[in-house]
Amino acid sequence: MMFVAGLVLLALGLLCGTLLLLIPLGIVPGSANLALWLFFPAFSIAGYFMAASAAANRSAALITRASGGVLMLLALAAAVVLVLQAASIVQSGDSLSLWYVLVVGFVLGGMGVASRPDRKAA
Repeated sequence: MMFVAGLVLLALGLLCGTLLLLIPLGIVPGSANLALWLFFPAFSIAGYFMAASAAANRSAALITRASGGVLMLLALAAAVVLVLQAASIVQSGDSLSLWYVLVVGFVLGGMGVASRPDRKAA
């Protein structure tokens, strides 16, 4: 049960990050309010820890790498949008949420992608 709950929270956290990326572009209607800003890292981290702690070693490594990869993709997408916005190719409303996705995605995603499951315990 904890594994499933962790995956649901992780998915919700990643959805919040995706919404923070898409709402300023006008692709998804709505507003990027404070709840999304708080839920993005909180649900991503809590969901990851819940799912990884309840998973077997191999599954935990897979969850780590997969969630890190998705977070890195979100960060890279935010970087692309920020560059296009700086070049006035893409018009978007608020760029602050794009910067937030960029930073949080690179920090959390970088830790997940950089983890190596083949390390031996010292």
